[in-house]
Amino acid sequence: MKICLMVTITVKCGDLTAYLVEVNQAGIFAIVGFDEQEMGPMVGSFCPNILFPYARETVSDLATRGGFPQLLLAPVNFDAVYAQHMQQLQQQQIPGSETIN
Repeated sequence: MKICLMVTITVKCGDLTAYLVEVNQAGIFAIVGFDEQEMGPMVGSFCPNILFPYARETVSDLATRGGFPQLLLAPVNFDAVYAQHMQQLQQQQIPGSETIN
């Protein structure tokens, strides 16, 4: 299974764009032995966790090679991102199921 992590960074100086970095980091994963319900977290969390360090390194390398200061992306908790995405999907499917804070 091919998974692609897309990262876009726009660095601005005031209203002007200093530079734009776009990285598509792909990986081919052989995911076997999981049922369909378990595939969601594998594709939405596990695989991006593996790909992100490579995308992060590429972004830093591109910025540096372009003559700009090193740009290090903050770590991303893909487990939390996936959980939030699933919660949003669930709220869209059930009318009137809004979270009260």
